[in-house]
Amino acid sequence: MKTGKKSLWLALLTMIALVAAACGSDAADVVDTATDAVEEAADTAEEAVEEVVEEAEEAMEDDTEEEAMEEEAMADLPGEGVSVNMGRANWSSGYVQAQILHDLMEELGYEVSSPDQLEFAPDLGYQTMASGEMDFWANSWYPGHLSWWEGELTDGTRIGDNLTRIEGSLMPGGGLQGMLVTKSWAEDNGVTTLDQINADEALWSQLDTDGNGKGEFYGCPEDWTCDDIMTAQIAFAGWDNLEQTQAGYDAMFAEFLTLAQAGEPAIIYTWTPTSYLAQAIPGETTMWLSVNNDSVLDDSNPTGQEGGEAYCQRCGESIGYQGLGADTCLQGPDGCQVGWEAADIEITANSAWLADNPAAEALFNEFKPPLIDLAIAGVELNATDGAQADVARIAASWIEANRDLADQWVAAAMAAG
Repeated sequence: MKTGKKSLWLALLTMIALVAAACGSDAADVVDTATDAVEEAADTAEEAVEEVVEEAEEAMEDDTEEEAMEEEAMADLPGEGVSVNMGRANWSSGYVQAQILHDLMEELGYEVSSPDQLEFAPDLGYQTMASGEMDFWANSWYPGHLSWWEGELTDGTRIGDNLTRIEGSLMPGGGLQGMLVTKSWAEDNGVTTLDQINADEALWSQLDTDGNGKGEFYGCPEDWTCDDIMTAQIAFAGWDNLEQTQAGYDAMFAEFLTLAQAGEPAIIYTWTPTSYLAQAIPGETTMWLSVNNDSVLDDSNPTGQEGGEAYCQRCGESIGYQGLGADTCLQGPDGCQVGWEAADIEITANSAWLADNPAAEALFNEFKPPLIDLAIAGVELNATDGAQADVARIAASWIEANRDLADQWVAAAMAAG
């Protein structure tokens, strides 16, 4: 019997003895009977306590085994113990795809920074990746972004020497680009191409809102790369009567949409996948505007930009992109010719970091969310204020709805890690 139980038993006996003394001649019998009862109760209590102790010890052993299994499972994750600095580009249409990749990296055990903490335009994005301050992003548009590979770091190395392009990842050929024009205005004026507008003062003058003798179209914000490509296109095609307006894209698009819905002349650069098309509604409010084949930019780099040869839109087997139908694209002399080839939207990473993380590289190679899904996610994000919490929620919802596909990507990464 344990010490605590003995103390309790002695205390009970003492109390019984005091009662017996007060009761006279029957005291001995009372004590004997009480003693037997107390000993039996104490034995029963001891057995109960021992049973509880055994159950507690078994539970502790189970918890220890479970913790060990969890630790073993975590140790098996290829990214366990590795901190990663992930970034994203500063256009909202790329936020969700970046967040999905972030979440899948975390499933591999990596500790990944939130993409919104390192948000850059391409010029700083590639420089930051090359220097090793950012490990990767999922917002490269090639071949145009290859122009940023030509810069130099402070150590004298070329930026591109420190980067790896994950070719075929994400959205190969998914970045359709071109110009939208007000549908009713184009039809009323017989407009089919940008070349036609540039050549006819009666047309381009309707776009001259500041009276400087040039028609304006809404182009790209400075530092997005498409602004440099646009400048090179104007110089190459000889569109001397046109110029691009540069400002925040959301503000420019809002102005364009107001004009287009009112039937007023307006032209804007845009791309896919993006929610902007859901608002512009090609075929109803707007149309894709064609250019002539001989106006499609080659690799001559007419503006002399560093790496400007990568701006080429006719360097492969095709010239620009001609895959849209007459229901959404105005048909010029060369049919529908939007003047831009469909860009490859891909993942780019710091080469040294990638070499140390084969699981991440395997995930990058497998990561190809359906283009339509990302377009729908963009529309959903556009219906919010665009906060990071909304981005994270939409990405998590996509993963949950596409768990089988995500598991395939993660499994391939696990096998490589």
